[in-house]
Amino acid sequence: MEKPSEKEDEHFARLEFEQKKKREDEKHQRLAEAEKGRLKDLHYMRCPKCGMQLIEIPYRDLKIDKCSACHGVWLDAGELEQVSKFEEKTLGKFFSVFKK
Repeated sequence: MEKPSEKEDEHFARLEFEQKKKREDEKHQRLAEAEKGRLKDLHYMRCPKCGMQLIEIPYRDLKIDKCSACHGVWLDAGELEQVSKFEEKTLGKFFSVFKK
């Protein structure tokens, strides 16, 4: 029986390492996705300032989030740009909706 050469040993050791590394990378990715889901469930529709429940208030084509406790107003991505396009008269009405 022939003894494997050093190059063959290196090749198989490298293959085994790459397979183990791939499995570990996949495991870490699954854990990261699970943690992201857990954090989303924990923080979804919660005020970033005080942690209380956010209430969606529909205004025109927007859904603005307002805190039920500290009354902070939070905008989702792109909503600030939409609000900035309101006319001055409309903008005053917009802000009056969110006063305490």
